[in-house]
Amino acid sequence: MGGSSQQHRDIAAKNGPVRVAVVTVSDTRSRANDGGGDLIENRVTDAGHVVVFRTIVKDEPDQIGALLDTIINDTDARLILFTGGTGIAPRDTTYDALARKLEKTMPGFGELFRMLSYSEVGPAAMLSRATAGTYRGRVVMCMPGSPNAVQVAMDKLIMPEIQHLAWEVAR
Repeated sequence: MGGSSQQHRDIAAKNGPVRVAVVTVSDTRSRANDGGGDLIENRVTDAGHVVVFRTIVKDEPDQIGALLDTIINDTDARLILFTGGTGIAPRDTTYDALARKLEKTMPGFGELFRMLSYSEVGPAAMLSRATAGTYRGRVVMCMPGSPNAVQVAMDKLIMPEIQHLAWEVAR
C-alpha cells in the first residue's frame, strides 16, 4: 500500500488508542522520583492513549533484555518506550541491551533527537545514544532519562507519530 505519510497517519488514527509500555532504566530512581517516566505516561494518556505497563529496571543489560521480552510476551503494547541509560558512562547499558535485539532500526529517531537536543544542550547532544527500531512486531524506542530530554523526544518526535508508528509495525 503506497501513500503519503499524511494518508498513513489518517488511516492509523482510525485504529483507536495506542497501547504503550513505559520502562525507566535507573539504578537510583523510584516511582516517587521518576520524572521522565511520569512525563511519558502523562503525554501518552493526555493524548487519549493507554499505558498498559510501567516499571523501573536496574541498568543491567540482562535485566533490560529480559524485560523487553516479558513485555512483548505478556502485554499488547505496540510501543515500548525506554528512558534512561543511553549515555556513554560505564553504567549506561540500555542502548547496548536493546540494539542487539532490534530487528529493524530507525536511525532517524536518534539522528533527529540529537539534532533537536543540540539546539538545547550544544555539542553534549552527541553523547546520547537514543535509538529506536522494531522487535517482534513492536516499536521499541529509547531516550535519555532527563525530563528535558524526554520532553523533547515525546513532544517533537514520538507523540506526533504515535499512531502512525503503531499502525506501521502492525499492518
